[in-house]
Amino acid sequence: MAPLRRTLAPGSVNRLRGRSSLPTVSVIGSGTRDRPDLTEPLGSALARRDVDLITGGGRGVMAGVCRSFTGVPERAGRCIGILPAHPDRPGEAADGYPNPWVEIAIRTHLAERGETGDGPGSRNHLVVLSGGVVVALPGGAGTRSELRLAARYRRPVLLLGWPREALADEVEGGPGSAPGPRPVEVERSWRQARSVEEALEALDPLLAG
Repeated sequence: MAPLRRTLAPGSVNRLRGRSSLPTVSVIGSGTRDRPDLTEPLGSALARRDVDLITGGGRGVMAGVCRSFTGVPERAGRCIGILPAHPDRPGEAADGYPNPWVEIAIRTHLAERGETGDGPGSRNHLVVLSGGVVVALPGGAGTRSELRLAARYRRPVLLLGWPREALADEVEGGPGSAPGPRPVEVERSWRQARSVEEALEALDPLLAG
């Protein structure tokens, strides 16, 4: 089998040689349904801000933002996927991981996802803790578990496209889950944005700080 090769954009080798540590942004959201109205402008805007993008490396929102991010030429940042383990095949990633746009795939031994995504056996801890800022797009049980972790670890969060009335439900958790801060505390510290433009306005000061 021929070795896998990646074609780098012109000039990117020189940029990598002189690359210093970049800010990191974790993007979370549905693993089954993309939101191209949000992921396309968000991914390209993050790429132009010279950040490293971190996702769970899967489909849906994760794939959408990765695709948009890597579509920007001459960017300094890399697209990083932190992958869940396959539950039955040690050393392998779960089926469907990573998506084709992940440039740096970090395999883990952690298989828990969905409703148990905030348990000790989930890679969601790493996704949330690795980002200097967490941008949360609409999602299901797995995204809710990441929001509970973000509340637990007091990570800066930008909620993009989430209705305000759903906020309390997303952070209180279910049976057996460690609850995050009470909703009023989260509402004060987390920012909500109705559009990517609003999210970026809130994100830029956090990256600069």
